[in-house]
Amino acid sequence: MNPEPDIQQLFDLTGKTALITGASGYLGGAMARALAEAGATVIVGSRDESRANDTAAELPARKGQTHFGVALDNRDEQSLESGYASAVTESGGIDILVNNGHAADAHDWTNVSASDFTDQLANATGYFLLARHHRNHLVERGRKGCVLMIGSMYGVVGSYPDAYEGVAPASPVHYHTLKGGIVHLTRHLAVYWAKDGVRVNCLSPGPFPSEKAPEEMVRRLTEKSPMGRMGLPSELKGPMLLLVSDAGSYLTGQNLLVDGGWTAW
Repeated sequence: MNPEPDIQQLFDLTGKTALITGASGYLGGAMARALAEAGATVIVGSRDESRANDTAAELPARKGQTHFGVALDNRDEQSLESGYASAVTESGGIDILVNNGHAADAHDWTNVSASDFTDQLANATGYFLLARHHRNHLVERGRKGCVLMIGSMYGVVGSYPDAYEGVAPASPVHYHTLKGGIVHLTRHLAVYWAKDGVRVNCLSPGPFPSEKAPEEMVRRLTEKSPMGRMGLPSELKGPMLLLVSDAGSYLTGQNLLVDGGWTAW
């Protein structure tokens, strides 16, 4: 029998390479730092290659890693393919994919157009295509690995209209549709790819408003939270690390909600 790994070994990503899209964002930055702090070499995917490289340069490298960026637009199939190929060439192989990049649209149900709605759903198409590239890459190399989709509590529950009324647009209907689809995409791919040694899970943040969010909206959201506060980006680091490390080696097809109890009401 193999010796039981200790807790440090289970969460250690030393020697692993992770590609994360949208790492220059508010929550993506915290997740990218977590990957780097755990020892992984991090590849930052962004529509703007210079921004990707700037973000990568700011990541910690306590294990001597060399992080870098690639141009990758998850809503452009050609960019997605070339970006993933470049990441593989530069790194020699990718173990972890974090599908976090997201092109947002602020229209709500009252004024969203058909094209706006369809464009938002293209994010899910990109998540799938990039995940399939990663699965095929792992199988070709004979390696185990994982895909982490970033969902949302709004892929599971509706929003409270009174939290937004008069201070901000309603939570976008096409965003809810997108995130609900990503949650189920996770389940579908997990059962098909389990035999390949590829785990697929979803991390769904709850209320994590940035400092740019309207104060009154944040106050109202706080009243809806069982914990009575909003989440901090650093509070995603541990849950994310569980899902992409050996600590979660028997987890696949799961949607982990990090929402301060929001969906427990």
